[in-house]
Order: sequence, then structure tokens, then C-alpha cells
Amino acid sequence: MNSLGLPLISVLVPVYNIERYIGICLESIIKQKYRNLDVVVVDDGSTDRSGEICDLYAKKDSRITVVHKENGGLVSARKTAMRIAKGQYIGYVDGDDWICPDYYSDLLLKIEGNDCDAVVAGFSRDLFDSSTPMSNVVPTGCYEGEKLGNLFSNMISTGAFFRHGITTYLWNKLFKRAIIEKVQLGIDDQISIGEDGAVVYPALLKCKKVFVTNNFSYHYRQREDSMLKKSKPFEQEISQLQILYNQIDHAIDRYPASLNLRQQLQKYVLSTCIIRSGGIVDSVGGTKYLPFEKDLKGKHVAICGAGTFGQQLEKRLRERNHCDITAWVDYDYWEYRRCCLNVDPLEKLTETEFDFIVLGTVDSQATQSMRERLVSMGIESARILSIRTEDDKVENALSHYLNLDRQNNFNEQMAGHL
Repeated sequence: MNSLGLPLISVLVPVYNIERYIGICLESIIKQKYRNLDVVVVDDGSTDRSGEICDLYAKKDSRITVVHKENGGLVSARKTAMRIAKGQYIGYVDGDDWICPDYYSDLLLKIEGNDCDAVVAGFSRDLFDSSTPMSNVVPTGCYEGEKLGNLFSNMISTGAFFRHGITTYLWNKLFKRAIIEKVQLGIDDQISIGEDGAVVYPALLKCKKVFVTNNFSYHYRQREDSMLKKSKPFEQEISQLQILYNQIDHAIDRYPASLNLRQQLQKYVLSTCIIRSGGIVDSVGGTKYLPFEKDLKGKHVAICGAGTFGQQLEKRLRERNHCDITAWVDYDYWEYRRCCLNVDPLEKLTETEFDFIVLGTVDSQATQSMRERLVSMGIESARILSIRTEDDKVENALSHYLNLDRQNNFNEQMAGHL
């Protein structure tokens, strides 16, 4: 609290090699209409001038504290910031994003005015010259009691494969410190996939009252380099996904089975596995596993979608020479061409030979929208393939990716981190 009795909000800002954006980010924070802020900036071993820019802002505004540390990753940076933070409320802003002037005043009004433990906002996705508002799937409003239980039953997955009820992101939420501090500090530093979800969902489960709003004042900047999905071979990421699974699984274990949290978690991690692997893995015994209704081996295939999943799918199909890729298309082909990806508009399909079109998305709503669009172009629905979505096959499919027969040994390893 300050002398006027206003609560202090700590804003945690991790920074790594973003000299082009960090000034814009910090300007947007210090220009907030709500002034009682504690801004904790952690320079996580930047090798460009990011750290110098942060120090300059700290000299200009006494509300800013800057910590310089060796590179340890996003989780490590956020934990460092949490240990220094002084506020009774905790918010997050990534150093390459920015927020509108009314962002924290509005979130504080929602959380204090409704006596909530957390407020969940929407956000705006900024890509080149466009800005698109993005909402949570669950309805806006105040959740407590039975209604809160219903929220928990749909927050990781709404049931459809695969849609989050509440977005995984930390940065479009405001928490009471008492709710999130222990969760954030308990996250394994090794996690580099799903870092936000590993904190968000366990923290929300600790809440007695949550407010969901369509505030779009947080601007998530999707940079050109982030559109190009550079990742390790999936086989090297399995241990990371196992840590993510176990981290959240440990946190949800104490809650009633009626909330279906484990089933939601399995869908979440399975969708992440499919996205990161392109859906193709070598299963136990040397057989290949693909999450589609039909095998693509030796077929002429067009890929529709150039996001993370589409990029990984295209890459792995080519690497394994599994089929002949005759076209790669996307609604937003122009944005991907600007990133030097050889993607064409959907109309390319009308002049392309193919046996099947594979939809490069795990989101059920996006999948349905793509299918309807292609059918309207005269393409037979039977030739349009999407990932399998049957609930009774999720756990078995997940085992193909994570080799869950090894979980007993891994659980012993995780016990030392929890």
C-alpha cells in the first residue's frame, strides 16, 4: 500500500536480447494510469544492449528495479523477479510486448471490486501492421462456488480437441501474491515448454473467486522470428514435456476427479506433443505413429496451415520422405512469405494434384472452419484429413509421444524437484 492506501502491483518483466522492443515495453508500463507499481525487470544474460536500456529506465523511474543475471531461461528469470517483488498483486509483461495505459487500472478494478483472487483478461495479437483481439473461450464474468467448479472443469480443455477454456498465458492475468508466489517459485527451472501453463492452471485452482474479462489492452507482439518455429528434434524435447506433464499432474492430484483435470491435462500435453513433433513419432517397436485418420505414406499430400504444427508437419514429412508434398497453403500466406516460407494462398489447391489435404491445426474450431472453407471450394470432405480427436484414445496416443511406460522412473526424478 502507498500513503493513499492504494495496493501495490508488482509487474515482472523478463528480458533477453530484445533491444528493439524493451524500450517500448517499459514506456507502456511507466505510462500506466495506475501509478502504484513495482516494476521488476530481470535481464537474463542478454548479449545485446537490452540490459543497458533497462538500466537507463531504472535511472529515470524509481519504480523500476533491474537485476542482471546469467542466462537461465524464462522460468529462472520470473522466479528471480518474484523473489524481489514487493506488491500484494503480481502481473507479468514480456519484454517484447506492450500494454495500453488503462490495463492495470482496469484489472485492479475487476479484482478488487469483486474481491477476487485473480482476473483473467483477453489480449491483442499484433502481427506486422494488424492487431487482432483474442478472447478466452469461457464466458466473461465472476466465478465462485459451483460456477467456479464448472470453470475448472473446462479451463485447460473445453472438451473439444483442442481448445483451452482459459489461455495458458501468464501475462494477461493479475493474481493476488498469496495465490501465485508459491506456485511460481515451485516451478522446475528446466521447463522450457509450457512454462506459462505450468503456473497458470495450478495457481487458478488455488483461487476461491476468479473474474474473466475481455480486456484486450495487453498487446502480444508476434515477431517475424517467432513465426518461424525453430525447435529441437522432438526426440530431444520429450523429457521437457514429461516434466511439464508431471509438474501439473502433481499440482492437480489433490482436486476432485469430477473436475476431469487429468483428462484435460492429457489433452493439453498431447496437443503440445502433436504441435512440436508435427504429429509424427517413432513408437515403441519401431513403428511410426501419425495422428490422422489415414496413413499418408506414398500419397500426394497438400498441407493447409503454416503455423507451428503446419511447419513441423511439413518439415518432418519431407525429412522422412513419407509422402509427396504437392502444395503448402494458408489463409495468411502473405505473412509467412514475409518470413521466407514457401506458402501459397488456398486457391493454389484448385490447380494442384493431391490425394489428401492435411489440416495443420489441433484446434477443433479452426479445423472445422478450415474444412468448411475447403468444402466450399469444391473439395470432397473425405479427402480432408485432420488429427484424431476421440477422447478414449487420448491417453494411448499420449503414450506414443511420451513413452509413458517410463513414467515410474521419471516420477522418482521429479520428486527431487517438488
